[in-house]
Amino acid sequence: MESHLRSVMKGLSWRVLATVVTTVVVFFYTGEFTLAVLVGSTDAVTKILLYWGHERVWLKVRWGRVIPSVSSP
Repeated sequence: MESHLRSVMKGLSWRVLATVVTTVVVFFYTGEFTLAVLVGSTDAVTKILLYWGHERVWLKVRWGRVIPSVSSP
């Protein structure tokens, strides 16, 4: 089991790596640093918001959830 802080740090490091990759690819194709940074930043913010929305929708889906049984004392 991992701590919440470790999970957050893993998520942040992944997002930074993915943003750098997007930025480098855009720079490679366009040769424009400003455009590459703009696209990389937009990509990061958009994907964070989409992930948040995706998680909120899945909170409403009951499929696959295991509800613990309540035992009587």
